[in-house]
Amino acid sequence: MFYQILVGSSMGGWLMLLVALARPEKIAALVGVAPAADHFVTVFNELPLEEKKSAEEKDEWKLASKYSEEGFYTIPYSFIKEAENHCLLNSPIPITSPIRLIHGMKDEEVPWHVSMQIADRVLSTDVDVILRKHGLHRMSEKDDIKLLVYTIDDLIDKLTTLG
Repeated sequence: MFYQILVGSSMGGWLMLLVALARPEKIAALVGVAPAADHFVTVFNELPLEEKKSAEEKDEWKLASKYSEEGFYTIPYSFIKEAENHCLLNSPIPITSPIRLIHGMKDEEVPWHVSMQIADRVLSTDVDVILRKHGLHRMSEKDDIKLLVYTIDDLIDKLTTLG
């Protein structure tokens, strides 16, 4: 049987956690880079009531982003409502595999505190949170990528030794 190390960045980090919950028997370990667990729901819920009502009426929400040519992403309101069914940070997260979370402390999209919340809520006892003092959201600097590769290599070595 094959076991996988899932690696997810930003929203992919949230999806990584959801996949691990859905198929725990297939997961060897997780590596999250600025994992955005519950992010869209959290940001939406912090909007003024008028903006939330407008998004519901128009069935879309324009989320500002410097990563989009338009300066925002258009998110269907139905996506936000569905995402509410997949929030993880309000209760224990029954994931027991090793987890490594890497987060930049200069991340302006997803606060590094989200990685700390994930670490606090997962049931795994093998959890490391690595904070990069000058790291940005995408963690795309040469040293950030080296750290990611090292982290995955280290997990592979650990799992090979155990298995």
